[in-house]
Amino acid sequence: MRLGVYLKAMRLPFLTGSLMPVAAAAALAYLHQGTLNGRHLLLTALGVAALHTGGNLINDYYDSFGSDPLNPFESPYSGGSRVIVRGELSAAAVRHLAYGFLALGALCGLILIGAGRPHVAGVGLAGLLFAYLYSAAPVQLMSLGLGELTIFLAFGPVLTLGTYYVLTGAFAGVGLAVGLPLAFLITAILWINEFPDLEADLAAAKRHLMSRVGLRAARWVYGGLMLAPFVSLLLLIEVWGLPPHLLACLVALPGALRASRLAFSLDPRQEEFIGLQALTIRTHFLFGLSQTLALLYAAWRG
Repeated sequence: MRLGVYLKAMRLPFLTGSLMPVAAAAALAYLHQGTLNGRHLLLTALGVAALHTGGNLINDYYDSFGSDPLNPFESPYSGGSRVIVRGELSAAAVRHLAYGFLALGALCGLILIGAGRPHVAGVGLAGLLFAYLYSAAPVQLMSLGLGELTIFLAFGPVLTLGTYYVLTGAFAGVGLAVGLPLAFLITAILWINEFPDLEADLAAAKRHLMSRVGLRAARWVYGGLMLAPFVSLLLLIEVWGLPPHLLACLVALPGALRASRLAFSLDPRQEEFIGLQALTIRTHFLFGLSQTLALLYAAWRG
């Protein structure tokens, strides 16, 4: 079915990576002002989802000429959608679809600017550039060892700061800080997904940061990324004065600890490694959900 192929190319399940930070920042805005502009929130979520989807498609387009044809390991969580490699969609069709979603994201930003949020121009442009330049030649941040930092910023502090601004009309350090835990976890998702793709990425000259530090050190970095969010909770509570209800996020700690242990024992070429990738994504989602609910509960309690 043609629609199914397009949906697979868009990689919609991965949108939790961008929408959970939006939800957390929205909950923070509600905690601080006791109300939310539903129209602004909807436009923000739609724009973010569109830019994320456009970035996914651009990544598939450029990887179809690089690492994807060289990658023998297929996984639901790494290696892209492979719709171009399998001949399900042409490279041109994927590129045009990507531009359409990036344009939709830009349109949402323009509407918000017209609705009295002029600084969306800067934040939105940063998001658009992150989505495009992560994969697009000749820059390809992912091949320069800057891809992981790009994802950390784009799906963490920059995203929550922008969402908080749209919903409150003000930039605040806490709006940036609230995105740090999920920034570590989304980077962990990217990091662990690079393990099984390593040989193909190197063959295609995709010199991301994980390939530069080597597989042995990369396992330690992954463990650090999985545990850093729980340390950052203390900063949010003690430095930024957020409610201690955020300790509810510790519900995600057992999964993070288990994933960190598995990273040292599993071979990336083993089928069981897919379970580790899935566990990393679930940890991100559970942390983001508990963070959002904790902030909403604190707002409800007054």
